[in-house]
Amino acid sequence: MNPTPAPEVPEAHGRPAAPHEQGAPGGPLAYETATVPRQLGGGLDDAPGPAAPDHLDDPDPCTAADGAACENLLRCWVRENGLTAPDGDMLRVPLDASGTALHVPVRYWSAAGWHRFGPPVLQGSPHGSGTVDAVTVAALLGREADRSEGADLVGRVADSVRHTARFIAERRRSPAPPEHADLFLAAEQSLLLGHPLHPAPKSREGLSESEVRRYSPELHGAFPLHWMAVDRSVLAADSAWTEQGRPLAAERLTSRLAADLAVPAGCAALPLHPWQARDLVHRPAVARLLDAGLLHDLGAHGEPWHPTSSVRTVHRPGAPVMLKLSLAVRITNSRRENLRKELHRGVEVHRLLRTGLGDRWHAAHPGFDIVRDPAWLGVDAPDTGPVAGLDVVLRHNPFAHGDDAVCVAALTSPRPWPGRPGMYSRLADVVDRLAARSGRPRTAVSAEWFLRYLDKVVLPVLWLDATAGIALEAHQQNTLVLLDPEGWPAGGRYRDNQGYYFRESHREALERSLPGIGTRSDTFVADAVTDERFAYYLGINNVLGLIGAFGSQHLADERVLLAALRRFLAAHAGLGSPLPAQLLDADVLRSKANLLTRLRGLDELVGPVDTQSVYVGLANPLRA
Repeated sequence: MNPTPAPEVPEAHGRPAAPHEQGAPGGPLAYETATVPRQLGGGLDDAPGPAAPDHLDDPDPCTAADGAACENLLRCWVRENGLTAPDGDMLRVPLDASGTALHVPVRYWSAAGWHRFGPPVLQGSPHGSGTVDAVTVAALLGREADRSEGADLVGRVADSVRHTARFIAERRRSPAPPEHADLFLAAEQSLLLGHPLHPAPKSREGLSESEVRRYSPELHGAFPLHWMAVDRSVLAADSAWTEQGRPLAAERLTSRLAADLAVPAGCAALPLHPWQARDLVHRPAVARLLDAGLLHDLGAHGEPWHPTSSVRTVHRPGAPVMLKLSLAVRITNSRRENLRKELHRGVEVHRLLRTGLGDRWHAAHPGFDIVRDPAWLGVDAPDTGPVAGLDVVLRHNPFAHGDDAVCVAALTSPRPWPGRPGMYSRLADVVDRLAARSGRPRTAVSAEWFLRYLDKVVLPVLWLDATAGIALEAHQQNTLVLLDPEGWPAGGRYRDNQGYYFRESHREALERSLPGIGTRSDTFVADAVTDERFAYYLGINNVLGLIGAFGSQHLADERVLLAALRRFLAAHAGLGSPLPAQLLDADVLRSKANLLTRLRGLDELVGPVDTQSVYVGLANPLRA
């Protein structure tokens, strides 16, 4: 594919001037403060209206965090209830259960769903009306949905707002990454606001204030691992890890990480998250193993490791291994303990790619790969089998040599730091620098960047589905884009041993490639469910989410990018994946509903894949 810029559209008001507009590429950013466009439908050419302060620029971090949370809740409600663009500048959200309504100023209406809203005002209440905060909005929406989990939602939203305010305050004081951070870690720790369509993206139930400081990537947390020694009679492990063609056992890998640690004879070293280690000793199954001498608590040891954007996966610059640890803290919708089927799945996918599938994939798309999870350790109790909470994944670290790899969620997330407007993301910074270097408009640069992204990141994922019947849960946090030195997409990586869908229609071919595949990993999924999830994760969350980021940050006209996406999908409809035709032809797509999932109290790691979360119909913006 040879990307070409999409048609240009006029520049938006209210954006920071590009560095080249000040004659110093990469220098301080100036604000255009005269007007802010009132945009409906994603255009950049609507008539500007009076400037309005962005809540993300508010000097009070609590106000900024609360405004961000209100926007998230309202975006979710709009999507999950099929609300359409208002005729004017005000969105009315009926609240029949409370006998009132929210009147919400619309700063920007996004065809892809990344709307921008001002502070909501409660009207029609017998107690008067006025601006309401995120906790009140959560309570009202929970009551409107008539769900018993409304109180839980309110608590989660309050927790998320509190953490977000702390993150904003800290990063405004110290926006630069620590000196020890490599490019990958700096990107992983830059996601301050989280998923723009989740009601409580930064809620972390179970962590104290001091633990939030220590374990949060947003606060540049760091800690030594906690170690246990596992008697080999109860050790569970598997490894497809190789070095120079020679197999390497999982316990050999952890013994390297635990150098100078005194491990009792006949035992293997098992790394744990320190919060998890403290929690585990109170669980009866673990206490019995400790009492029987089959587990030995060795305490904290070694150099600090650093939490990445998932909180529980840790990275150490220069280390060949990352660790995906179990952590029984509810983050977004789930308690994040590794499941044994996921451990099998990671090793299984690595082995499958080594049957020749990986070589074919790289020949077609040399810039894309899966971040491999080829080894794991856990504990099997003598009578009861796998002991929950003690499993750890040993992940390849392909970014140990300074690659500029950033997950799409961090790339697009607003960074309300000093001297920048609230919606100024790393994506905006990349586009501004490319525009300054080339002298081209941001709109043209954005269109070319988007086309290159489709070619380097999206097309390889479609190829894998078409060729092998494997759909990836490639949402924005699981998808990393590799940036070249100028900032253009040069390739991509997918990560997450939870997020593979083996199509039932490809079972026979996959079993021929790797006999026994899916037996322990529970990865085969009906094609109809695969189609729904693939369309959401890659189509809606990832690509449409990226379009919404370009639009809401006034970098591009969403209509232009949607047209470019349609052309891309039409060009690759014959590849063999059902997704291009589905996205082009369906009037309604099925979208995950994070607010309803939360209100129904669902844990997305529990139960059958087709019932783990709530899905709703979404009018397809590609058909609008």
